Amino acid sequence: MEDKTSDPREPVEESTESWARKAWAHFDSVRRASPLIQCITNFISMDLVANVLLSAGASPAMLHSAEEIPDFTPKTHALYINVGTLVPDWLPAMKAAAQVAIECNKPWVLDPVAAGASGFRLKACLDLLKLGPTVVRGNGSEIMALFNGAVDDNSKGADSTHESTDAIEAAKSLAHMTGGIIAVSGATDIVTDGERVVAAQNGVAMLQKVTATGCAVTALIAAFVAVRPSHPFEATVTALSVFGVAGEMAAELAQGPGSLRMHLIDALHCLDRATLLQRVNITIM
Repeated sequence: MEDKTSDPREPVEESTESWARKAWAHFDSVRRASPLIQCITNFISMDLVANVLLSAGASPAMLHSAEEIPDFTPKTHALYINVGTLVPDWLPAMKAAAQVAIECNKPWVLDPVAAGASGFRLKACLDLLKLGPTVVRGNGSEIMALFNGAVDDNSKGADSTHESTDAIEAAKSLAHMTGGIIAVSGATDIVTDGERVVAAQNGVAMLQKVTATGCAVTALIAAFVAVRPSHPFEATVTALSVFGVAGEMAAELAQGPGSLRMHLIDALHCLDRATLLQRVNITIM
């Protein structure tokens, strides 16, 4: 799915224009390749996650049965695991799918929803983290909970009590610990591999009023990484920016959160090269 002759580590280009070109190349690759993304995600997010992937050109598979994983997961181009409505029965399937993805050299992406809300949830997230996800995407509070390895007494569940910029050092440390890419969502989306730090500054505040938009953007990251498995850092940055651009376009038409959701899906489907090149806002920190 990816040109294996390319440099395994793309340089971080410093201009917004060069990042915009990269964003379009990645998005266009998703549309052309239609990567199969296995999604083990929470009940609340399943609908939006599937529709965001479809509108972006990917092929979602909402499959979480442990019995199907040995046969199905090797066929996928990337795996997405989200712990939103976590129950003990789902954990073995999550761990098994991640292990199969690793064995098959497939990227997998973790969304540690409300990681600091309870001891059970935190332990599950830390156990999954030990399996070496390609990318972890969470809000500031979730990333800090993973870094601290402790339940957050001030947790508001999936809502963050920290800005993304508060979690930069925690994210860099986690990247070193896991060997993966850490993305911190917020007013400014932060992405780091432990050394490089890039900010994607697209999006609108109203996205926070639509449930599962965070889950959906993590699924989109999985699709981008699926078509650029050798370049997960760049794929993560551009996926966040593309989703943010679609959010901006949707907000221009929406009357509130309900219509924003509808227009978000349409915007991803209709997003063209000229619009994306004009709107992408990515900077080196």
